[in-house]
Order: sequence, then structure tokens, then C-alpha cells
Amino acid sequence: MKPKIGVILSGCGVFDGAEIHESVLTLLFIDRCGAIPVCMAPDIEFEVVNHLNQTGTSEKRNVLIESARIARGDISNIKDINAEDIDALILPGGFGAAKNLSNFAVKGADAAIQPDVERLIKEMIREQKPVGAICIAPATLAKAAADLKPEVTIGEDSATAANIEKTGAVHVKCGVDTIHVDEKNRIVTTPAYMLGPGIKEVSVGIEKLVEKIVSMIR
Repeated sequence: MKPKIGVILSGCGVFDGAEIHESVLTLLFIDRCGAIPVCMAPDIEFEVVNHLNQTGTSEKRNVLIESARIARGDISNIKDINAEDIDALILPGGFGAAKNLSNFAVKGADAAIQPDVERLIKEMIREQKPVGAICIAPATLAKAAADLKPEVTIGEDSATAANIEKTGAVHVKCGVDTIHVDEKNRIVTTPAYMLGPGIKEVSVGIEKLVEKIVSMIR
């Protein structure tokens, strides 16, 4: 039976949702590994950013509905997904991972995690199922699993790394084409667009992350 890899999306667009390149690459590499992606997102509202000029607007949209654009409509409300439904979990980046899945972008180490996101991450780690996070998403993952002092990377950004370490996690510097594996907690992270510079560079680390996650499934 093919393994099922949960993918938590946070909208559709780098500045207010899931980073589209990172999300699509994740789905591509899951498929190439012979696994089945299970896309999910929380059913909550978010504030829209104009992607032409990166300014906020007065518009509000729904995270689940916007994430469905990336998933081609094949997506579940995260509240309906439990650890028993999937074999591993991956969180692509984009500011939505730190705005919609948590409020790390505003609160830093004092961030709150969206309840169902936090629940599922904790369930997966408790059952020793592998969890991956890409770009800024390791910050949300680190906060959700703070009591375990996880090792994660977001690349080299010192301010973000400092906030991650304030949660109790350990930040490890990595290049865009590498991954960091926390063997104890079965967590894999890669910097992707936290370092960039482009899709071909970030694809290398994301492919390694997906391959490692699949190899860790028991």
C-alpha cells in the first residue's frame, strides 16, 4: 500500500498563504516517491495581501478555499484529519505558515498555533511519525513542539533563528540545498525560499526533504 503524506497548506500565495512553488514541488516529489499526498488546511479567514505590491488590503478570504486552488480541489479540512489517517506530515512555507497556521510572524516566540495544526503535529510526533517543514514553516513546527526542544533550520536568518530558539527549540544553520534531520523527534526541515534564490535551487532541498520523510516511514 502506498504511504500517505499529509500536506498542510495555508492559503495560496507567498505573502499571505502557502508558497506556491514550495507546495507544488512538495506534491511533485511526493508523487515521484510513489506516495499519496493528502492535502489539508484550516477552515479560517485570513487578511489578503496584494501580491503586485506586497501591501495589505481590506479583503478577507478563507484559508481552506484558497488552498484548494493548489490542491486542485482535492483537500480536507484539517479538523477532520488525525495522525491515524496519514503516515507522515509536511508543512510547506510561505508567510501563511507564520500568519495563518500560527501568528509567529507577529508574536515570534510567544506565538499561538492554530489549534488543529498544533493538535495534528503533536499527534504525529507522539506516534513517532515523521514531520517535515519548509522555509518559515519550521518556526510554527518548533513552537508546536517546543516542549521537545526540536532541532530545525530556516537557513541563516539570525533574527528568525533567535525567535525560534526562544521557544526552546534548537536552530541549525543550513544551505538551501540541504536538510536538517532531528533524529530524536523524527523532524526534517529545509530553508527553501528563506534563502532562495530561485525555484531550481529550492527544489534541491525540498526533494531531499520529501525523500527523507518517505524513507523514515515505518
